[in-house]
Amino acid sequence: MDRRKFLKTTGVAGTAAIIVPTIVPSFVMGKNAPSNRVNIAQIGCGRMGRGDLNGVMRHEKVRFMAVCDLDSKRMMDGKKLIMDNYAKMGMPNAVDVKMYGDYRELLMNKDIDGVVISTPDHWHSQPAIEAAIAGKNIYLQKPTSLTIKEGRQLSDAVHRSGVTFQIGSQQRSAEQFRYACELVRNGRIGDIHTIKVGLPGDPGGEEELEMPIPKNLNYNMWLGSTPNAYYTEKRVHPQHDYSRPGWLRCDQFGAGMITGWGAHHLDIAHWGMGTEFSGPIEVEAEADFPKSGLWNVHGDFMMKAKYANGTNMLVSGEFPNGVRFEGSEGWIFVTRGSYKVTDSDPVTFDKNRKSLDASDPKILTSKIGKDEINLYHSSNHYFNWVDSMIALKQPIAPVEVAHRSCSACLLGGIAMKLPGKLHWDPVKERFLNNDAANAMLSRQQRFPYGTDYV
Repeated sequence: MDRRKFLKTTGVAGTAAIIVPTIVPSFVMGKNAPSNRVNIAQIGCGRMGRGDLNGVMRHEKVRFMAVCDLDSKRMMDGKKLIMDNYAKMGMPNAVDVKMYGDYRELLMNKDIDGVVISTPDHWHSQPAIEAAIAGKNIYLQKPTSLTIKEGRQLSDAVHRSGVTFQIGSQQRSAEQFRYACELVRNGRIGDIHTIKVGLPGDPGGEEELEMPIPKNLNYNMWLGSTPNAYYTEKRVHPQHDYSRPGWLRCDQFGAGMITGWGAHHLDIAHWGMGTEFSGPIEVEAEADFPKSGLWNVHGDFMMKAKYANGTNMLVSGEFPNGVRFEGSEGWIFVTRGSYKVTDSDPVTFDKNRKSLDASDPKILTSKIGKDEINLYHSSNHYFNWVDSMIALKQPIAPVEVAHRSCSACLLGGIAMKLPGKLHWDPVKERFLNNDAANAMLSRQQRFPYGTDYV
């Protein structure tokens, strides 16, 4: 699909920021009215994509009508998963699921109301921006972007279009995280001075030999905006199962665990502090990086950040996995408990660890009054997105909040590679008097792929 023809067909939204949507989704009227179903398409049918698909599909008003993947085997598996699910629901002929090898062609389908984007990190911002231009509602796997510049471009594009955007920070829809943040925001542990985030690094790996590109994989497009690199299976994803893919540990495609899990935990830290639309003003970090091998993202690390409200945040694998808020009158610790994403995640879990704990048990029995700060309540992250697009309202994890949590992680990633303390302006989104750091706010993009070419 020619890019200029695509943009001409879909139309580009105006440049001024708006408050209410200017694009009316197709499902508001006609055959796709709220009383019927919303049509959803899945972009990326890998490990996370299959989970996202299953999660969204359970909503009674959702109809999955299309799938897209650059690996044709995974794309066919995605279609089969949908059809099998409908068969189990007694609806074997519910929909003829269309398959697309190029998401840009999918976005031209006017019957599609929303897209779930579950691609590798380096393919997050661009399809989300193009989906917003096309007037499609968006559920995007975290992190929001590969760079801070991409994240700003995405947030601006979503606000111009007025579509409903939800980032996959599902911890916001878990009761213990919301309650912990409400307790903190309402002063149950006094004035917050420190937040400790437990977050591991990734182990390195061996050198990997070049391999023939599988016929079912569009590898050139899979590389996208990143530099050319020879194909080897551990650089991409497994060809025979849906276990943890190797690209997660390649700096070319992401920042490592600082964004992989950090986008979750730093989002909660921001929610508890009330800094969801800002960011730190100072950041410094130290990290171990592999000296050889294909996998080269950070290993063990320590990140320190300071916010304008005086709170210091420490992020390291030295702390238990989760978020600990420390105040003048006690502390609160919140985590997922025994939950983990996959067996291969480099995290040691204590099955007996409480998902919510505090310095004084009485803190956890405190009731949040109606006249106090009551945070957005969601019991199902996927359903919240669907319900929000139907009601034309903001979901629990909108795009600017997503960008800011991702930005804080990416700042840590930059600080790992530069010596000393970095000073950050969260309004201008620039480092103060540091050209080397500012140069890392973006990456050169390989034409014709990348957000700069949208």
